[in-house]
Amino acid sequence: MNLPPSVLVIGTIFIDCKGFAWKNYHSFTRNLGNIQFVHGGVGRNVAENLANLDVATYFASSIDATAIGKEVVERLHKSNVNTDGLFESKQLGMGMWLAILDEKGDLAGSISQMPDLTLLQELISNKGKEMIRQSTHVALELDLNFQIAHSVIQLAAEEKKPIYGVPGNLDVILNHRELLDHLDCFICNNFEADLFFELNFTNLTTAQKLESLIQFVDRTGMGSMIVTLGEKGAVYYNPQTKEVGYQPVFPVKLVDSSGAGDAFFSGTVMGLVRGLSLKEAVICGTKVAGWTIESTENTCLDLPNKIKNDEFFIKLK
Repeated sequence: MNLPPSVLVIGTIFIDCKGFAWKNYHSFTRNLGNIQFVHGGVGRNVAENLANLDVATYFASSIDATAIGKEVVERLHKSNVNTDGLFESKQLGMGMWLAILDEKGDLAGSISQMPDLTLLQELISNKGKEMIRQSTHVALELDLNFQIAHSVIQLAAEEKKPIYGVPGNLDVILNHRELLDHLDCFICNNFEADLFFELNFTNLTTAQKLESLIQFVDRTGMGSMIVTLGEKGAVYYNPQTKEVGYQPVFPVKLVDSSGAGDAFFSGTVMGLVRGLSLKEAVICGTKVAGWTIESTENTCLDLPNKIKNDEFFIKLK
């Protein structure tokens, strides 16, 4: 009997300080605007998104044993995220991200403070096998450190669990590209693809992008790959099914572009774990990213209602 999909998300929690410029943003002078503190982190964003997309979600991360940490946990609980895999620490369990958004909602500058990753490394070392056994799929933030990424990928292979990867700061996977070979699906953006493909991927035509994507994936052992192109959509390729194509974006009103990549990853993973084709999963990812772009948060908290009223999602049921 096939079990319903359940995803173990392994990644970070951040608290984001976001500044939204009211008028044209100038980097060398004072700018009036609005400042907000919001919950973030690639792992946290993905876990909340998946749970709000009605996927059973188990989250493994480290978190501060503080009032803010408690607030993060309470919000995850409201989305029905299983937080039994959170490792509490007195300090540096969570990271911080300082972000400035220009008048259009695009990221103008940022500074990131990483959490102490040895905490999550210890959690994976002690409970990783058990957590992976309890889930049908694994979603991994790849750029934690090599030890975490290597251990999780190895454990997922031993337990025969599909694993989906999303990059963070790129330091780990650019130095250990062999990690990509073991992923069932890898999703990155066009600027990251410039580095992975070692060419000016961003400025290629769509046809050239697809050709480069096919060549890159065929040289590896990964199951499939998707490259997001910002407002220009996404390209995708699955060497097993030979699905290859381009997906444009849907019309949205840009409020805040941060979190869009995590949202795309979440929507796509939701589709894949439910057995959709890569093309259908990419449409799911594109829609979830669009809804997130229209929110000031890093995630769209109205996802349950969005998918209930969206024609494409309704047809999937």
